[in-house]
Amino acid sequence: MAIILNIETSTTNCSVSLSKEGETLVLKEDNNANYSHAESLHVFINDVIKEAKLASKDIDAIAVSKGPGSYTGLRIGVSAAKGLCFALDIPLISISTLNALAHQAKINEGIIIPMLDARRLEVYSAIYNASNNEIRGVEAQILDESSFAEYLKQETVHFIGNGVEKTKNLISHPNAVFIEDKLPSANEMSLLAYNKYKKSDIEDVAYFEPFYLKDFIALKSKK
Repeated sequence: MAIILNIETSTTNCSVSLSKEGETLVLKEDNNANYSHAESLHVFINDVIKEAKLASKDIDAIAVSKGPGSYTGLRIGVSAAKGLCFALDIPLISISTLNALAHQAKINEGIIIPMLDARRLEVYSAIYNASNNEIRGVEAQILDESSFAEYLKQETVHFIGNGVEKTKNLISHPNAVFIEDKLPSANEMSLLAYNKYKKSDIEDVAYFEPFYLKDFIALKSKK
């Protein structure tokens, strides 16, 4: 039996789940535009453990969304995950944020393009087939009217994530399907983390870092 605590903080959605054998037992999340992660994450962790009627000693591994995404959000999630792994002496599992997001699109044919909003007209994206096998790895790209044209010519393309809003204003094609109001969640991490746990596909807790994809750029305050 594998009990895994899953942590997702790559976007405005602060999300925590507790899973058993790949199935989510308890899910707690809050999408707050002001990024409530620092205040909410440890509260959510305690809540899911309590609601599952378990104790921290019952957890076999910690899974964390590794990015790409918000620099600050990823730092908070990974720091919490590593701290718990050290304290409980259990393994750390990392999950691709875009891979987990792609699993929210339940399709029988076509492809899935999970995308997270970056600055201006930029998104972080990857491409998966209907079976969630990776076709193209994670990239940071500037959107324009011709983006993903080679895929749209061939089959239905399902766009999902908070990058959809800017994408649908640029891309107009009959094969484009926009799945709106979806953010990465710890719910989809449950099965992905369990599959990695069974293969002992774990990280070095001491040296693991989030996958930022791009360097952090501090912006000056407008005040």
